[in-house]
Amino acid sequence: MTGDRYPSQLLKNAVDAISALPGVGKKSALRLALYLLKQPPEYVCHFTEAVGRLRSDVKYCRECMMISDNDVCSICSDKSRNRNTICVVENVMDVMSIENTGQYHGLYHVLGGIISPIDGIGPSDLTIGKLAERTEKLAREADDPSDIEVILALSGDVEGETTSFYIYRRISGFGVKVTSLARGLGFGDDLEYADEMTLGRSIANRQIFKP
Repeated sequence: MTGDRYPSQLLKNAVDAISALPGVGKKSALRLALYLLKQPPEYVCHFTEAVGRLRSDVKYCRECMMISDNDVCSICSDKSRNRNTICVVENVMDVMSIENTGQYHGLYHVLGGIISPIDGIGPSDLTIGKLAERTEKLAREADDPSDIEVILALSGDVEGETTSFYIYRRISGFGVKVTSLARGLGFGDDLEYADEMTLGRSIANRQIFKP
């Protein structure tokens, strides 16, 4: 056999590519590759085209940095949303988790990560500057800046708290209200793994951020 115990080098290449995905081991990748091999050519073409277009055609909303098919995402373009509230999250999955609760009806801002010196990620690597610009503009246009609320919906670990504190320092001077998700309600640090009911409660019971 060629390709290190594989009957085909092409199969090995496919397994290597699939197993590079997070959480997918070699055995699972082999099963998926063999599954794809048994499907009609048009199915595989559709699959590969969908993945290819995801990488080449997806956009990032110019307002909140959420992924979108258009320059402005469906949430930012929805006139029924509360435009005086911005929920700051680490990534796209967090937006999806919060949306699934049905408890939040404002806008979002996706940072694209959190401050983590050990990983070489500083404030300039995130969209904190864009968030500060959005917040300042809202505060300037509001009759009362305290009517604007920025919710820091970040993880409760050291990196998340550091990021929240840094953001607070950047925007607190604008006079806006800064809040954070209620803690101690039994959900994990990562919003992605919180159950919808508990996450919904933590949003509804959010508290004034205390640096």
